[in-house]
Amino acid sequence: MTETLILAAILIPCLIVAIVFHEVAHGWTALALGDPTARDKKRLSLNPIRHVDPVGTLLVPGALALMGGPIFGWAKPVPVRQDRLDNPRFGMMAVAAAGPGTNLVLALVGAVLAGIVAGLSGAAGVEPGGWGMTALTYFILINIFLALFNLLPIPPFDGSHIVGGLLPRRFVRHWQRLQAMGMLLLVVLIAATWAFPGSGVIEHVVLPPVVWMEAQYFAIANWVANGIAG
Repeated sequence: MTETLILAAILIPCLIVAIVFHEVAHGWTALALGDPTARDKKRLSLNPIRHVDPVGTLLVPGALALMGGPIFGWAKPVPVRQDRLDNPRFGMMAVAAAGPGTNLVLALVGAVLAGIVAGLSGAAGVEPGGWGMTALTYFILINIFLALFNLLPIPPFDGSHIVGGLLPRRFVRHWQRLQAMGMLLLVVLIAATWAFPGSGVIEHVVLPPVVWMEAQYFAIANWVANGIAG
């Protein structure tokens, strides 16, 4: 039980950091491209309280962690008005891509830090490990998973906005109608994953690219560690 609580104490802060930076990246990109809505509503803050959704940021990921499932969640979406962007079509794609892109950068930061810790430990003749390395490992995985999960072309994920920007204009209106049902589709997806755990939706769609990207980040960590250890 104690180990489970320690793991939750590691996972939840990692997830909160990943989600908060994800959302703030949307807001800053929107501001740079002409939409100050997030700034006006004071959502360009790294203060988690402004972004945390009690269900999506705490309850759902906490329950998934305790059940041993894949860890994901969401925050209160940063408000973006497409009509206020300088180039609404391109701008919305850039705003959407900024969140997952930031998570991939955070994963890179985590990999470099893990490499530094492992390298310093190796140079000192100490086996790297402990809760610090565990936290960095989960931090990398959470950011990779959050980035790739959000790139799924399913409303209301960021991938759906990217697809909407790439579609021929004659299909955009139909896609926007589908996006309006985004939360319903998300609830159905989560319910289907829980109701049919053997369906392999997560395992076959999301996990293969996560595993591949995880290997690339840990290769970077090993490269950094070997460089330090000499």
